[in-house]
Amino acid sequence: MTILVTGGAGFIGSNFILDWLALHDEPIVNLDNLTYAGNLQNLASIATDPKHIFVKGDIADYDLVSALLNKHQVRAIVNFAAESHVDRSIHGPDDFIQTNIVGTFRLLEAVRYYWNELTDQKKKDFRFLHVSTDEVYGSLAPASPPFAETNRYEPNSPYSASKAASDHLVRAYHHTYGLPVLTTNCSNNYGPYQFPEKLIPLCIHNALAGKPLPIYGDGQQIRDWLYVADHCSSIRSVLDGGHVGEVYNVGGWNEKTNLEVVHTICDILDEMVPPRSGFAFSTYRSLITYVTDRPGHDRRYAIDAAKIERELDWQPAENFTSGIRKTVAWYLDHQDWVANITSGAYREWVEKQYKA
Repeated sequence: MTILVTGGAGFIGSNFILDWLALHDEPIVNLDNLTYAGNLQNLASIATDPKHIFVKGDIADYDLVSALLNKHQVRAIVNFAAESHVDRSIHGPDDFIQTNIVGTFRLLEAVRYYWNELTDQKKKDFRFLHVSTDEVYGSLAPASPPFAETNRYEPNSPYSASKAASDHLVRAYHHTYGLPVLTTNCSNNYGPYQFPEKLIPLCIHNALAGKPLPIYGDGQQIRDWLYVADHCSSIRSVLDGGHVGEVYNVGGWNEKTNLEVVHTICDILDEMVPPRSGFAFSTYRSLITYVTDRPGHDRRYAIDAAKIERELDWQPAENFTSGIRKTVAWYLDHQDWVANITSGAYREWVEKQYKA
């Protein structure tokens, strides 16, 4: 048997595949359309592994998905495929509607037809695991309890609205058609192979180049931070033991303001790679630059991960202190990876997005 991973060349998907193949003999079919954030270099270490079958394609391609399901007799799907950057969704929401809503719908349709043709036991054992985000719940007040699985959906950006719609489609396909689905809603991920448009890799990249570290507004927006390897382990736990039709919130129990996160990165870099002579600054914190806040910026996210801990005995292995040190060290050791993906188009995007 085989599992199908969609979006497996992206940040979280590639980490999941690398971890999976290190722990399992079961092959993976990796379907990825290789948009700007999909990078096969993430998977260079398994380029010749016969258990990793890469297929370039779109989850919205019903015929392709159907062919892969049948050819490989897929027993489970982990759906990472998504447009996932809030800022990009504000500037251009169309891609988010097409991938996150239309793409998820067509993927579900292909899976539903395939699942209906399985034998009774294979139908019972089949799983469709949909990976989503805490942003579908909206924004929390400072004193509010963290998001639980029962929180009402209140998305505030085109990105989070498109993910909320995909979550609802997955739920509907379970309740209407009986498709055995699982959904995870995670907090902010960080770690190796994250495309440097997101806060942590962007600040590491800019700091090493002596460039400004852009902070939206006052920098007091709060996020719960989840190390990507912990996220991957939670998905394996849900896939193995999650109750069909259920939602599991996954978080790291690490609420930090954006400014705290950047200060921590700067202090670690001061320790590991002190600013070079010739730089016009002595500490990386001096590079922090406040820029205009983005429209509709949610003030606080936080995840209550008690359900997955209670039902599946899952807990994160990393706290923020250990995870962020591992992350900074990884980027320092893989600056060639960063250089290869920071193309001219990427630099134009950063300049447009983070102008003061």
